[in-house]
Amino acid sequence: MYILAKSVLALMIGFIASVMLGLVIIPLLRRVKAGQRTSIFVKAHQKKSGTPTMGGLIFTLSTIFTILILYILDKLHISSNLLIILFVFFGYGLIGFVDDYLKIKYKSNEKGLTRIQKLIAQIIIAIFFFYIYMKNGSSPTIEIYALNIEINLGFLYGFFILFMLVGTSNAVNLTDGLDGLAAGLSAIAFLIYGMIAWNSGWLVGYDDVAIFCFILVGGLLGFLVFNSHPAKVFMGDVGSLALGGTLATLAILTHRELSLAIIGGVFVIETLSVIIQIASVKLRGKKVFPMTPIHHSFEKWGWSESDIVRLFYVVGFILGTGAIAYGVWF
Repeated sequence: MYILAKSVLALMIGFIASVMLGLVIIPLLRRVKAGQRTSIFVKAHQKKSGTPTMGGLIFTLSTIFTILILYILDKLHISSNLLIILFVFFGYGLIGFVDDYLKIKYKSNEKGLTRIQKLIAQIIIAIFFFYIYMKNGSSPTIEIYALNIEINLGFLYGFFILFMLVGTSNAVNLTDGLDGLAAGLSAIAFLIYGMIAWNSGWLVGYDDVAIFCFILVGGLLGFLVFNSHPAKVFMGDVGSLALGGTLATLAILTHRELSLAIIGGVFVIETLSVIIQIASVKLRGKKVFPMTPIHHSFEKWGWSESDIVRLFYVVGFILGTGAIAYGVWF
């Protein structure tokens, strides 16, 4: 009962902090004209052009501030694992912030950070991650519990960390194309990982890691007050990259790397749709989907934006709870 009360309280604090910060940040973003230019290929989204972006600052800053306040009040401890999570959360958020800023400054979605610049920054974060992870006495292994398989990657685990961080952050970024879609799916995924962390007693600082997850879930729910259809603000790369990188970090630290493909199943589907489309066009000269990521195909098929988001939420929830059920009973 104590765990449940603590989790709900953390979620509530995150929600209140996010809503309050949103009331301040959104008018500020409008004042500095931080509007996003929407894709010219989706006519239904043209009316959204000019909507403020960089809204990810709302839940990233509210989460960091809440963690800092709880730490000062001695209600939360910064373990090595939580330090890794906060570093990735802040680091990937900073990459996204710079990318968003450049796009707004030059009024073009093509004028952000280059792929090389992003990769260099992500490599630095991965190195720090790997260093703290190994110094903490963790094992560089991938465990497949269902098959009772354990693979020791040694120093190659650093590349695995980089692959997970880059892959998941890009997947969340691709999914961020409809009002409330990426934020809602991320809230579901972090809720699941918060529950997993609470039951990972072997994880150093597991309770504080879980609290972080629930604070962030609250922050995302607060962000959805402004981001749900019709969105008053967009997440931007500052939000999507931070969420993706942190999801991958939680999967690695809890040794649920492969479960991420299920818990974040919708993100995987969105990414696969893009990969399949590109491969098909290059190899066959034909499209498989009307438009990718696949949520845009649903729009082409006549679905309303709200109906698509609700469907994807349901799929994400079913996959997430399925992963929990598998972990408990199998």
